[in-house]
Amino acid sequence: MKYISTRGGAAPQSFCDILLGGLAPDGGLYLPESYPQVSGTELAEWRELPYPALALRILQKYIDDIPACDLKTLVDRTYTERTYRWCRPGRDASDITPLTTLAPGLHLLELSNGPTLAFKDMAMQLLGNLFEYVLEQRGEAINILGATSGDTGSAAEYAMRGKQGVRVFMLSPEGKMSAFQRAQMYSLQDENIINIAIRGMFDDCQDIVKAVSNDADFKSRYKISAVNSINWARVLAQVVYYFKGYFAATRSNEEQVSFCVPSGNFGNICAGHVARMMGLPIARLVLATNENDVLNEFFRTGIYRPRGAADTYVTSSPSMDISKASNFERFVFDLVGRDPAVVREFWASVDAGGSFDLNGSPYMAQLPVFRFISGKSTHVDRLATIREVWQTYQVMIDTHTADAVKVARENTVPCDQMVVLETAQPVKFAETIQEALGCEPSRPQELEGIEALPQRVVVMDADARAVMDLIAASC
Repeated sequence: MKYISTRGGAAPQSFCDILLGGLAPDGGLYLPESYPQVSGTELAEWRELPYPALALRILQKYIDDIPACDLKTLVDRTYTERTYRWCRPGRDASDITPLTTLAPGLHLLELSNGPTLAFKDMAMQLLGNLFEYVLEQRGEAINILGATSGDTGSAAEYAMRGKQGVRVFMLSPEGKMSAFQRAQMYSLQDENIINIAIRGMFDDCQDIVKAVSNDADFKSRYKISAVNSINWARVLAQVVYYFKGYFAATRSNEEQVSFCVPSGNFGNICAGHVARMMGLPIARLVLATNENDVLNEFFRTGIYRPRGAADTYVTSSPSMDISKASNFERFVFDLVGRDPAVVREFWASVDAGGSFDLNGSPYMAQLPVFRFISGKSTHVDRLATIREVWQTYQVMIDTHTADAVKVARENTVPCDQMVVLETAQPVKFAETIQEALGCEPSRPQELEGIEALPQRVVVMDADARAVMDLIAASC
């Protein structure tokens, strides 16, 4: 299996090479040369597999440069009941991603049972083990540079802390995350974890990561890698739970399922797109945004119009406070028939602060083929949804999941099986839960008082050169 860049200017690479490299040298994102197909026979065989075995079968279709026995060891080490143990009372932690049925045809796929109580753990724990394995095999070390609007940072740091040959520099927007999210990241005292709070929005952090990654000399000299969802391995690991969710919500492979996904950077729902392209019977992919509705606008109008930092709202679902969805490029690459020249043209406009419009183009007619629909939720909506789900089903959900439940309900059709992908546990957004329900969400005993722990963080302006200087001085 070889991987190509969405912009067409990079030689095909193996999985382990793109794992360590992150962004392609031409500024594009890596995708497999083609999506491996899953047969009906395989679907039938996979239906009863436990999560680690299912993950191995899917990963083997994309990874052929890690011996099968070693890959199995890495997967088994990752997906254990001990790691993913924070599931709802009465649920089986050995399922890794238990399915909770709220009402006939409406389900929650629990993805937040890992160490940082967010869905990012599902991929990041595997990524940490993959990094350590490949670096040891090659006798190398890397510096990971990432940006987070909330959950990616803590998930990456908990996955990489103490890993041999790995140093993490994580950018986050100063004051824009919840107190719990900040504490999870900034309280870590591991020497290989360096937190950097940027005076600005998430998009400023993401732009710095891209600027550093696009400096080929600096990237090579300091072995810069990425754990954001621009890293294909993150997206690939997330493909697994679409299959798991499908099997949990159906009784046979003749049925179809729709997935509703809260989306900011398009990484999580991009994994659903990949699963559908592989042959998973997905009826629709329902994208839910918050007030920052750039992606909702695209799927409704055909216009992709990222906003600037000044026009990005600070909301109560902060992990979606993103106006420039970096993973969206992967989907557009498929939408335009995998023509890198078209992608280069579109992103030349986006990278210059502009937009692109598919209206009048043949690509707009192709959009329905990919079965995306979308919707938007606001602060008032999510408060009402959190309150209603709690009162009706006695299930407490976080703000991002609430956005998805609201949009899912608006787009459910008769006989539809709608699976909402859970984002995080409510404690990560306790202030809004308190506003909605008048009570504090529970948290694991190990995380009591985390906000009071000493914190280590460097505060900087949104300046790529200053961040590069800090990386150089730390190495």
